[in-house]
Amino acid sequence: MWMRLAVTAFGLGSLALGAAPAEARRDQDEAYRAARSGEIRSLPDIRARVHPRMRGAEPLGNEEYDAASRTYRLKYLRNGSKIWVDVDARTGAVVGRSGN
Repeated sequence: MWMRLAVTAFGLGSLALGAAPAEARRDQDEAYRAARSGEIRSLPDIRARVHPRMRGAEPLGNEEYDAASRTYRLKYLRNGSKIWVDVDARTGAVVGRSGN
């Protein structure tokens, strides 16, 4: 009985964890398609616009694209603190920033 519950719990946990990567992959596919068609700026263009403004900060990579809001989230590290910069993918304008 306990073994069956453990296996079921593990399976449900695996399903829950699998949903987020699939959604992220769809967003990345959408970013690729939209950049190719000219609807949004490419990630290299976004990086080229934002990186010079982040003096003293190292890019952490793992940029994320949110298809619903059409924004990129770039991540940086400065003096041990993480910084997230949200950028409008259509215009390249910084629309939000959090962290130090």
